[in-house]
Amino acid sequence: MYQADDMRYEKMEYNRCGNSGLKLPAVSLGLWHNFGTTANFENMKNMCTTAFDCGITHFDLANNYGPIYGAAEENLGRILKWGLDCYRDELVISTKAGYDMWPGPYGNWGSRKYLVASLDQSLKRMGLEYVDIFYHHRPDPETPLEETMLALDSIVKSGKALYVGISNYDKAQTKAAMEILRELKTPFIINQRKYSLFERNIEEDGLKHFAAENGCGIIAFCPLAQGLLTDKYLNGIPEDSRIKTDGRFLQESAITEERLEQIRALNQIAADRGQSLAQMALSWVLRDGEVTSVLIGASKPSQITENVKIVGNTSFTADELDAIEKICK
Repeated sequence: MYQADDMRYEKMEYNRCGNSGLKLPAVSLGLWHNFGTTANFENMKNMCTTAFDCGITHFDLANNYGPIYGAAEENLGRILKWGLDCYRDELVISTKAGYDMWPGPYGNWGSRKYLVASLDQSLKRMGLEYVDIFYHHRPDPETPLEETMLALDSIVKSGKALYVGISNYDKAQTKAAMEILRELKTPFIINQRKYSLFERNIEEDGLKHFAAENGCGIIAFCPLAQGLLTDKYLNGIPEDSRIKTDGRFLQESAITEERLEQIRALNQIAADRGQSLAQMALSWVLRDGEVTSVLIGASKPSQITENVKIVGNTSFTADELDAIEKICK
């Protein structure tokens, strides 16, 4: 029987999510990659227990994470049943709906019918009575925002989720959703957006600061730019890299000589800080307290333990921040 590390909470920092009572670990584990039908179960299990032993209490999923759709949720359900479920009250489990999930007009976007049905399916796959956070995964240009937000509200009131969030909503969309949910007194606490040294949209449209000023947490996904912000590609493209084995998310064309020059320069700043490039990239996302948590992906447990070493080392000098900005502009 799995027994968690007694010192796990000494290894992590926990940040309040917006104005809610919920705290999230500074580092959360995303099950987007490497938890599908093609993944090794023992490795998946070891990644989850390693994460929890490091104080990572938040596991993030979506209905269509795989391959195949639903596989990540099913595999987390297997891991919970194997023994992690005895710690259910210490875990924050989130899932989402909003992208293509099943055929026909009711398996996509943001209707009440889709969101409620999808969450019911997700709970069944994971063997759970509720999730801690349920997200609408992306804005729906055709469904009235009120319908989508009312669906999230009713999901909380039904007991199937404790909190709700949104993902991929920009500043204006977040403001509109927030106004509806506040009027309903729905526990809306978080927006999940892509954010990294190479992806600054939440800064450019003002969402990052707006969320911090208005009591909404931000959790950042793709903080390592699909592996670009690591030392993996400094000396060419390894044969076992994601580019070679799974071209869905990062294309070889993204690794230009100009990009490599940026990566090498950032790697030197990281080395001067006593960090790996990946560690510095994660630390940078958390540098000013406006981002609640950073979502990491992993293919093996050792990557998780390395990433958690950023805890307590997310401050930067003004000179470091200026140098990073000159490289990334």
